[in-house]
Amino acid sequence: MNLAIFGQNLLAGVAIGGVYAMVALGIVLIYKATNVVNFAQGEFSMLGAFGLVTLTQAMHINYYVAIPLVLVIMAAFGLLFELGVYFPLRNRTFLPVIIATIGASIMFQNGALAVFGAAPQKVAPMVQGTATGGFTAGGVFFDYHYLVILAVTAVLMGFQYFFFEHTLLGKKMQATSQDKDMARLLGIPVASMIAITFIYSSLLGGLSGMLVAPIFFVTHRMGGTLGMKAFAASIIGGFGDVRGAIIGALSLGIIEALGAAFISPVYKDAYGFLIVILFLLVRPQGIFGEKVAEKA
Repeated sequence: MNLAIFGQNLLAGVAIGGVYAMVALGIVLIYKATNVVNFAQGEFSMLGAFGLVTLTQAMHINYYVAIPLVLVIMAAFGLLFELGVYFPLRNRTFLPVIIATIGASIMFQNGALAVFGAAPQKVAPMVQGTATGGFTAGGVFFDYHYLVILAVTAVLMGFQYFFFEHTLLGKKMQATSQDKDMARLLGIPVASMIAITFIYSSLLGGLSGMLVAPIFFVTHRMGGTLGMKAFAASIIGGFGDVRGAIIGALSLGIIEALGAAFISPVYKDAYGFLIVILFLLVRPQGIFGEKVAEKA
């Protein structure tokens, strides 16, 4: 095994795994707050990527001005999504809400196809003005954009820990996710906490889409792929567990990159799902999930 090739693909795997982690975190946070899987989470990434394309290429807005503008738009979109899709069905069983998120996902895909067309679009790297786009160390080429993804992922994970462990708002959101009825009795505005969760998840999705846009082509179908990878990562890590979502996503990215490099790139997308099947057979609760038993 060539160590340089291994290191190169390990770097790429960790970087794309960081993108999967952001999408997976959005899925897990909404699940913990509402007990419903949001199958439109991947489309948040797609909309964030198209937002960046529109502002930077169609409207010629500076890259670093466009990014915060897209995040503001995604925050508003997350609130509208919660009010339009989840809130009207909040007192129903989980199945109608899941069907609503699937319907929303299809609507967003078709809407993006109608507005932006089927032709893939490319976004310039976030770090510009360099001839090589990176540097080489130990035979491994460190792409600046991959390093940006790793830095953003690390900062986001640190913020996630600080926010939920050391802020009052984070504690209220955790209490809401654990027991909504008890949270109401304690005076926590549950509806507001759920709305904030959707806003934050939308921000995570939009940020992941903007980060992955310079690596892959931006298309109306990219959200479905990212959503399924993030869902698979959540299963590997233990569905509903934040740590599991992060570890599962990073593992999935590394498995895909190394599998494509040393086995076959044709089946790149299949490697991760094969691992999911193995987990479902051997350890269905995932890495950090707890086994639940029922007594008759």
